[in-house]
Amino acid sequence: MKNKRIFGLQRNVFFTGLTSFFTDTSTKMIYSVMPLFLLSIGASKTSISLIEGIAESTASLIKAFSGYWSDKIGKNKPFMIFGYGITALITPLYALVRLPVQVLLLRFVERTGKGLRAAPRDSLISASVSKEETGKNFGFHKAMDNSGAIIGPLVAFLLLSLFPLNYSNIFLIATIPAILGVITIAIFIKEAKTAKNENQFKFHFNQLPKKFYFFLFIVFIFTLGNSADALLLVKTAETGINKSYVPFVYMIFNTVSVILSVPLGKISDKIGRELFIILGFLIYSIVYFFFGRFNSLNVFLFLFVLYGLYSALVDGTQKSLISDIVSEDVKGTGFGLYHAVLGITLLPASLIAGLLYDHVNSNAPFYFGSLMALIASLLMVIFVIVDRKNKSEIHTVHRIYKAPGKR
Repeated sequence: MKNKRIFGLQRNVFFTGLTSFFTDTSTKMIYSVMPLFLLSIGASKTSISLIEGIAESTASLIKAFSGYWSDKIGKNKPFMIFGYGITALITPLYALVRLPVQVLLLRFVERTGKGLRAAPRDSLISASVSKEETGKNFGFHKAMDNSGAIIGPLVAFLLLSLFPLNYSNIFLIATIPAILGVITIAIFIKEAKTAKNENQFKFHFNQLPKKFYFFLFIVFIFTLGNSADALLLVKTAETGINKSYVPFVYMIFNTVSVILSVPLGKISDKIGRELFIILGFLIYSIVYFFFGRFNSLNVFLFLFVLYGLYSALVDGTQKSLISDIVSEDVKGTGFGLYHAVLGITLLPASLIAGLLYDHVNSNAPFYFGSLMALIASLLMVIFVIVDRKNKSEIHTVHRIYKAPGKR
């Protein structure tokens, strides 16, 4: 399987990317208009944030379970089919929604599908490629993911332009690419694992290295200030822009991320992941600070460009770093814990941001996010220093042990 390449990529990586392209086209058609849709049916900013937080946090528990279970049975594909299938089934039901609580229920079920597929999908990509190419391949997957996130908002923009405030058309048409994603998995993706890991029931947390947990703590700190992108779209809409253009603005962020994800992934394979993550966190801090400082559409357009650069620097690189740190037999579990930390933290992050937006002012949640990102970047610097010190000590001990007369 590893010799069968498509455009220089492993077969599984290419078709997993294609699946994500189709699915993200669908989900981002919906996501790019969901804040406006929720406002139109009477939701507050806190409600919007809370809906996203509850959905993502509940799904996080499924992500941890699916990664652990896929390691145990030695299979990823069933989780991917079922997870992407749930998204395809839920998508057209948004057209029937009349109350915010109904959106919460559908988002909960749909994100459960994402929880089932995310860790096994990342594990499959990691198992399909060599360590020297993880950055490039996760970068490609992120690029395909965000390519769908370009097409989706663009289609939503066109539909809103032709049929103003008619969200049902968007929800129904979004079902088509979601179904194509499921078909792609079923036909073209092959299992990368070759044996069951029967010892997974005996998993102990000390099977994962200490620096993995330190990195998860850094991810927790950063994510605590990483509220849903929905608030960025809400604040952009408050500048007075025509609402049909809001998905188009969101597309700018995804376009930049797509263009840069693969080349930056390749560079991270050569120079290391940590520098990119530190730089990405700093850019995020700057973006959120200026979202709080200004209320200008022109400024926001530039900030969405920088936000795309942050995404290209961090999203795929974090997964590549985990792939480097975690051993082969517990990769699914490692990715599951990573996704779990992301999702669990999004609930308090979304609640904090929504309450700050509604009860303090529209700038407060962005200042808070900026501060958390700055702290996370400083912690990543400590992570690098400690890791290099440990590697130096291990190298010294190994050299002494190998010296003549030493045993």
